[in-house]
Amino acid sequence: MTVRISFLISGALLPLAILLISKLWPPVLWFWLLVGPYILLGLYDIFQTRRTILRIYPVIGHIRYLFEYIRPEIQQYFVESDLNGKPIAREFRSLVYQRAKKQTDTRPFGTIIDTYKNGYEWINHCMQPLHVDPDKVRTDFGNHNCETPYSASPLNISAMSYGALSQNAIKALNRGAKLGGFSHNTGEGGITSYHREHGGDLVWQIGTGYFGCRDEDGFFSSEKFRENATEDQVKMIEIKISQGAKPGHGGILPAAKLTEEIANIRQVPMGQDVISPSFHSAFSNPEELLQFIVQLRQLSGGKPVGFKLCLGRKSEFLGICKAMKETDITPDFITVDGGEGGTGAAQIEFTNSVGTPLREGLHFIHNAVQGVGMRDRLNIIAAGKSLSAYHMIRMGALGADTVNSARGMMFSLGCIQARHCNTDNCPTGIATQNPFRYSMLDVTDKGVRVFNYHCAMVNALAELLGQLGVNSLTDVKPMHVNRRINNETVKTYEEIYPDYESGFLFNDATIPNGWQKEWDRSAVNHW
Repeated sequence: MTVRISFLISGALLPLAILLISKLWPPVLWFWLLVGPYILLGLYDIFQTRRTILRIYPVIGHIRYLFEYIRPEIQQYFVESDLNGKPIAREFRSLVYQRAKKQTDTRPFGTIIDTYKNGYEWINHCMQPLHVDPDKVRTDFGNHNCETPYSASPLNISAMSYGALSQNAIKALNRGAKLGGFSHNTGEGGITSYHREHGGDLVWQIGTGYFGCRDEDGFFSSEKFRENATEDQVKMIEIKISQGAKPGHGGILPAAKLTEEIANIRQVPMGQDVISPSFHSAFSNPEELLQFIVQLRQLSGGKPVGFKLCLGRKSEFLGICKAMKETDITPDFITVDGGEGGTGAAQIEFTNSVGTPLREGLHFIHNAVQGVGMRDRLNIIAAGKSLSAYHMIRMGALGADTVNSARGMMFSLGCIQARHCNTDNCPTGIATQNPFRYSMLDVTDKGVRVFNYHCAMVNALAELLGQLGVNSLTDVKPMHVNRRINNETVKTYEEIYPDYESGFLFNDATIPNGWQKEWDRSAVNHW
């Protein structure tokens, strides 16, 4: 498409350039200089066989492809409202931009949201708000088996690999994490020099491809894992079981974004898409998953180890809970992703139609762990479309102790939601391996913007927590959030997403409807 546009532009500008050089050429030469490129393009269009539109409408048919190419930009800049943009509305993109640049983030004249529309949500403030110190709204990670616990910010950078993002984007994110004292999830692409350059806290994600800790055959290597995991900069380890945008499918790095450097880091061949396996080879059932967690905790020197997933079959997750109870082994944390999660590349069937949405998944996982009496031994992280402090409050009401954000952090870097992440044509230098494009992304400036956004978000969160009369995200309960069901009915999250008592899965008298069948299906020795 870029070649086509260049051809059209050069065909129009070349005669003008020649005209400036000489005024003495005969008229017939001017005719061919002005019209000739379009005649040649028209002949090419007629005789090519790939595009019927160009054969029927030579030359002018290119206008159709030009408008199709810039359609997302036209839609975003001239058509969509502040609330109907997808997947992230302009209202919240603007909020991130303003906070990242330390610009005014207030709104005049009242909300533009219809507060009487079905699905509208709000929190009820208390009569005597508290003062909550933003610097103290942190959560300790690491259960009784963990030798080196980690104090985490309520908001951290969600998993994005080097490969999906450019080297400058990775460096800027990590610089922001260092400045703000929050963590940066590496994504499954492994730890690189770009993650290490600024020294920000890392959560090392181990995916099904075991990049950074794999042997020559692609299986997990305990020796290579120990080398990276024992670094001081690595604070926690996350086993990626599934990702919200494409659960059940391994990670995808398109061949267009695979460079020699990335191929060497991941130990994969050039010239083809890098598709991770759809499941782990290091474990094959819930009990083996927990044993793998113990192994990684020991190899890392006692650091917090957890796993990330998008909820699929409920019985399979209950099998993990049942294994926790039987083995007395628990992860230090569980990261819950939702079907609406972001991705650099995924098939439309997966992004649109596979995986439990975050709210339902988070509610179920929180209660499932509560149901076996293990909730106080682990933390839950929510990952998925949190761009404002209210979004974080909502996740806290459903059971989250902290929140991870990917797209919010990308917007703070300057992402414009062009949605070219999978083509290597990202216009902002964030999701591309094109050296010219990513070199234009200033690491120093963008790192500060990531820090600014994070700081503003935590300050806003502390203020909202004070309005609720609580001191931390963990203290937010379902009763604090309201949702309009219809014109006559408003319910709290307590009614929509009930919070069950500890150990309820072992009490036939208290087990809720729908849970017994899934609990009976669950097993510790198979999925």
